[in-house]
Order: sequence, then structure tokens, then C-alpha cells
Amino acid sequence: MAVTTQTPSQEQPEDRGLTILEHLQELRKRMMICAGALVLALVGAAFLANPTLRWLKAPAENRVENFELVFTQPLEYWTTFFQVMLLLAVTFAMPVFVWQALAFVGPGLTKNEKRWAFPIVLGASFMFVAGCAFAYYIEMPPALNFLLDAPDDIASPFITVKSYVSFATRLMLVTGLVFELPLLVMGLAKIGVVNSKMLWHWWRFAIIGSVILAAIVTPSIDPITQMMVAGPMIFFYFLGIGLAKLVEKNPIIPR
Repeated sequence: MAVTTQTPSQEQPEDRGLTILEHLQELRKRMMICAGALVLALVGAAFLANPTLRWLKAPAENRVENFELVFTQPLEYWTTFFQVMLLLAVTFAMPVFVWQALAFVGPGLTKNEKRWAFPIVLGASFMFVAGCAFAYYIEMPPALNFLLDAPDDIASPFITVKSYVSFATRLMLVTGLVFELPLLVMGLAKIGVVNSKMLWHWWRFAIIGSVILAAIVTPSIDPITQMMVAGPMIFFYFLGIGLAKLVEKNPIIPR
């Protein structure tokens, strides 16, 4: 059986000479850069908040004729506007946040750990965006079609902008995190916490757990939305088993 060995340069961090004060000064510098990036992103997000609200509203407009959002309190629209603005700003500034975080912890990482850091961050970003897109284009239309389907002579939609935006953004956030599952499983396998045999042994419990978790985290109680969140969760669990099998033979942290 081949034994994986690591050279001292791969096992040891590159920089171990900074004092606590120097670490704090470096942290302050990185946080100031992040704060500056967030302020600049907020300026840009202020101009994009209303177009984003219209974009979020579009799936419902395609399902209900003359669909309009309302607000029932004087500050409700502006509260929602600033929430969307902040979400956009954090999204725009996220590359800077990640870059500064890697720059701060980078000197304490080994070369082997650094080699995996960039692909993991890039892959996680791509999968999160893919999850948000899946929620918007695949999950929201049938979910809204079910939720807004009431006889006209009984009830008509009268939805506030706050509740609708909360539903849409929460669904996108939850689905984005679900899409991170295969990378999470692969990462745990890479550091030796789990392995493919263990994951395969627990597949029945994973399916039941996915359905229960989807019922908890989805922003509505309808079965359509819950199943459309649970489905990808189950799929990515099994995809994670395959990815774990690929990386578990050569873990970062030797067993």
C-alpha cells in the first residue's frame, strides 16, 4: 500500500513570525478594506435596488394578470428597498471579502492547503450563484403558480412587497446553500471526517433528513416548494458521495 508523505514545506505554514499585535494590525487593515468595498458597493446597489425588485416580481407577474405588490405601512417599501440594497452590496463586495480573508489567513496555511483554497472558493461561489438561478428560474414559477392559484370569486392576491421579497430572497438563499452540499461533503472527505462508504450507509436517513430539513427551511408550507428544495438536496448528497470517493484516498490531514 502506498503511503502519502508530505515534505516539511508542505506541512508547515509559510509565515509563523508575526506577533499578536501585528496580527491585530493586519486584521484591522483587512477589515478597513472590506468596509471601504462595502461602502462603494452600497452606492452602486442604491441604483440597482428598484430594478432588482422588478426582476424579483417578474415570476409572479407571469402567473397573475395585473399582479401588483402593495405596502400597508409607511416605511414598509423603504425597509424592503434598503434590505435589497444591502443584499446587493454584500453580493458585490463578496469577492473583496473573500480575497481579504484569504490574504489574512494565507500566511498560516501550508502550501498544500493553499493549493486547495482557491478552487474551493471559486467552486463554492459558482455553485451558490447556480443555486440562486435554479430557485428563480425553476423553483419560483411552479411554487407561485400553486400559491397564487385561488378562484377569483373567492380570493385575489393582495401581497405586500415585504412578504414577497422575503419569500423570494429566502428561497434563493436556501437553494444557494443547498447547492453547496457536494462541496461540503467533498471538503469533509478531504480532511478525513467522512468517507464514501459511511455516506452511502446513511443514504436512507439522508433522504428522510432532506425532506424534513426542506420543510423547515423553505419560506412556505406548500409541498411544491418543499419538494423542489428537497430534490436537489438529495441529488447533491449522492453527488457528494461520488466526489468524496475521488478525494478520500489522499486526504489533506493524514489519518
